[in-house]
Amino acid sequence: MAPISADERNSRTISTAACLIIGDEVLGGKTVDTNSAYFAKWCFNLGISLRRIEVIEDDEGEIVEAVQRMSDRYDFVVTSGGIGPTHDDITYQSIAKAFNLPLKLHQETFEKMKQMSKPHPNQPKFDWDVDSPARRAKLRMAELPIDESRDIKKQALFPHEDLWVPVSVVNGNIHILPGVPKLFQRLLEGLKPHILPRLIDPEGKGTHRVLFSTPLPESGVADYLTTLAAKVGPKGVKVGSYPRWGKKNNTVTLVGRDLDYLESLVDEVEAGIKGLRIDAESDGEVDPKQIKKQATEDADKDTTQQVVNKP
Repeated sequence: MAPISADERNSRTISTAACLIIGDEVLGGKTVDTNSAYFAKWCFNLGISLRRIEVIEDDEGEIVEAVQRMSDRYDFVVTSGGIGPTHDDITYQSIAKAFNLPLKLHQETFEKMKQMSKPHPNQPKFDWDVDSPARRAKLRMAELPIDESRDIKKQALFPHEDLWVPVSVVNGNIHILPGVPKLFQRLLEGLKPHILPRLIDPEGKGTHRVLFSTPLPESGVADYLTTLAAKVGPKGVKVGSYPRWGKKNNTVTLVGRDLDYLESLVDEVEAGIKGLRIDAESDGEVDPKQIKKQATEDADKDTTQQVVNKP
């Protein structure tokens, strides 16, 4: 099989995704990673199957191996972290090495940086046009992996006019984002118009999740859920069971793209787990008496309907 070109990766349908968190501070417990969780919800809402999340150290070899593997296996890949001005910010240079690309000063990024960056109070005399250690450090953030054989506009995206930080796109499907959560989130949201036409569902309707609360322990619903999973799996529905420690009830979920089909399963699942559908896990505990009352009301409705329909 012929290798896939960067342009092909940049235009094919997006159905799978992966997220690479880069940073010693995450692995060392100094920083709590929230970007992967945000990305997971973003993918879920767009109907993209997030297949992998990895956290690795600021190490060139680790970054090279991870991005090569992820670019090959997944349609849409984001990295987070390691694109600042200091010595340990090595994401750009490492990803450039992974795909045998040079680091080039991206002129549009540089110009935007000069125009939008506010002077630091401790650098009042900083001059963008005079070489200095501070200027060289800042330029590290505008030196991007560039494939000179491809359209430069496809390799550096500016989702927001008020941000100079680009989304560097390497090998067609690696999207390099900053680790700062607010910037990560804004840039990720700004990418939506670029990728919506490439989704399985271009309207981006996404995936749906239906929640149920059951007073039964997981062991009490295990057999039923096994049977249910075998039944609905071929139709693209995943069944999940999640204990809620310290609570009386546990949660069961149905996840899939076909909302009508999910809705058609609600009554069956409620009966199978002796529970009720809920809007969110924070809805509280489900009283078994409430379940019995609901079952009685449903039975009464069925009886009434039978009488009405009786010839």
